[in-house]
Amino acid sequence: MDLNQVRYYLNLAQSLTFTEAARQSGVSQPSLTRAIQRLEEELGGPLLYRDGKDTRLTALGRDVQVEFMRIQSSLETVAEIADSSVVGRRRRLTIGIATTIAPGATAGFWQHVLEQLPMVELQFVPMQPGETEAEVLSGRYDMCMLTNAPKPNVKLTVQPLYREHLRLAMAADHPLARRNEVTPAEMSEAPYLDRLHCEFRSALIKHFMDRNVVMRPRVLSEREDWVQQMVASGAGVCSLPERSVIVGGIVLRPVVGLDLSRQVSLVAVSGSGNPREVRQILALAAQFDWAC
Repeated sequence: MDLNQVRYYLNLAQSLTFTEAARQSGVSQPSLTRAIQRLEEELGGPLLYRDGKDTRLTALGRDVQVEFMRIQSSLETVAEIADSSVVGRRRRLTIGIATTIAPGATAGFWQHVLEQLPMVELQFVPMQPGETEAEVLSGRYDMCMLTNAPKPNVKLTVQPLYREHLRLAMAADHPLARRNEVTPAEMSEAPYLDRLHCEFRSALIKHFMDRNVVMRPRVLSEREDWVQQMVASGAGVCSLPERSVIVGGIVLRPVVGLDLSRQVSLVAVSGSGNPREVRQILALAAQFDWAC
């Protein structure tokens, strides 16, 4: 069995016409017919029923089609990887981003990366709920930005970027915006908008329960932009990391007695087996001024 047979058979399985399959494959019809016959001999059974002009796949033929489609997909992936890795061509890096990390806090750094590494392409992918540093070890991402540093692991390199504190977010003309600090009681009186993907959510609930403060959300959403836009319009308040504002018209105030923060880190596989560009980005991250 060779790769030409895979291609010939997939064209035939789709068209169910030897003439059309030969045209798509760029070979003569007798050549394609002989290739399919050899394939049937190797597999030990017929792949097609031939009844006059009626041609259809056998059960074996359908199973083989599925497996050959997987082979074809893998070949296309390999070709794409090889094309991206050729010297003198750009390398595309896939970077998973925790959905609660705002672009404004990191855009300057990634612009710096593009300036310093002109042969790199960056593909940012929002990480799904439940995805962790394990997605880097599996190869799903070349690197990822996380809001909670993973446990020490010799297989991972963790580069801390910046720390940000949890604050209360409100519209600029909200009555609480005139205060330097907001008390938990004042916070509980305002309509609350609940960010369901917030990493602080459980700790925040416990913090207020321990102080007999009950927060009753009026809006719950996984969409950061929706919650923030509603806060900016004056619909209520929400808890928000201080560098995570993505909508204009929002101001942040600390809450009395509330001291929660998160460390945003860049995570990649350790060792020289990692792409050189990944190691360069980690080095740039270590030198970058994250205070700005």
